[in-house]
Amino acid sequence: MAPVRDHLLARGPLAQRANDFLGRAWQRGWLPPPDLDPQALWTLAAKPYGADAEAVEHGARIAEDVADFRERLERLIAAVRAEADLNPLGQAMAWGQLSRVVKNRMAFGALWRDAPELTETPLAAPIIIIGHMRSGTTRIHTLLAADPAHSHTRYCDAYHPVPAPMGLNRTKAALELAMLGALNPWMQSIHPMSAGAVEEELAWISAALHHSIYESQWHIPSYSAWSEARDPAPIYREMARILRTDAATRGVANKPRVLKVPAFAEDLGTLLQQFPDARLVIAHREHDAVLRSAVSLAANQMAIQSDTCCLDAITARWQHKIALREAGMAAALAGWQGRRARLDFDEMGADWEGAMARCYADLGLDLTPQALAAMRKQMAASETGHHHAHSAQLARFTGAG
Repeated sequence: MAPVRDHLLARGPLAQRANDFLGRAWQRGWLPPPDLDPQALWTLAAKPYGADAEAVEHGARIAEDVADFRERLERLIAAVRAEADLNPLGQAMAWGQLSRVVKNRMAFGALWRDAPELTETPLAAPIIIIGHMRSGTTRIHTLLAADPAHSHTRYCDAYHPVPAPMGLNRTKAALELAMLGALNPWMQSIHPMSAGAVEEELAWISAALHHSIYESQWHIPSYSAWSEARDPAPIYREMARILRTDAATRGVANKPRVLKVPAFAEDLGTLLQQFPDARLVIAHREHDAVLRSAVSLAANQMAIQSDTCCLDAITARWQHKIALREAGMAAALAGWQGRRARLDFDEMGADWEGAMARCYADLGLDLTPQALAAMRKQMAASETGHHHAHSAQLARFTGAG
């Protein structure tokens, strides 16, 4: 049983012990502190490729995308150093995340240099869920993904995307989730995850250093502002290459992929340039409820990695994100003529079968008996899911406030 989360910035006991140990170990010279430096990360990632490292970095990528990633890494690390005020555990986690991003960048470059056809894999028209974090997009995602006519990304594909033999990525993902769950006992109640379960593609845009996953963990306002103002096309070209590689490797390119990342909303125009034949599902929920839940998620992530988190700053950030994403959606949808459906959070709660039937009709899809049976099974399984604990947490925090 997870301990009671008695405050939005609560930290699990194991995370506190790990943080204290790392601080002592670095201070006393037992362990070296992580070298969160862009050049050090590149040197580590490039080492296996020797003289071929530069060619590998460019594998199947245009020069603009290579330069964009380099600049993003430097600016992100500069913001982390200047603004995030990470504690020892946060520094270790930041190094772990960013070193893996650079290593995967090189591994994909090596793969695509040798097999560039993977990045050109033809795809069935995707179904893209657009909506704010905590607006019911996960429920819509899992229902659409349950349809055997569709394909979806799994957690192990999202966070360990470079193809590996013998199911190694799934094993890595399971071990990683076990460790994260021990450090953060409320993680599964806020965002339930398992190695083989349906997962969004947040890690794929984060692999190109989109700001969304990092600003939900670290206070990095300068990087957020710079990245929000920058053309995100290189990020979505990289995401498309990863998606096409994943589809080819898993043999599911002929099935519509159900895609979902809340950050898609602010970049919707650019996303639709990559997937002009997409069908869209627009999720809606009352903004105050979205804000409360988003702040709870971000506070949970940030409290582990910094001792100086500020709830007012977190709230202001997510008020800004909601407004930014509303504007992004409105601008992109104003001139878009493709298929779309709109699903309301309360409607999905009251009559999800009716809502999904209308969704399929609006998208021009066939809701088969097999799909409906799979969705009913998914909904039945979710009745005992971890996510109900987060609703109880929010109710407690709201009542206390």
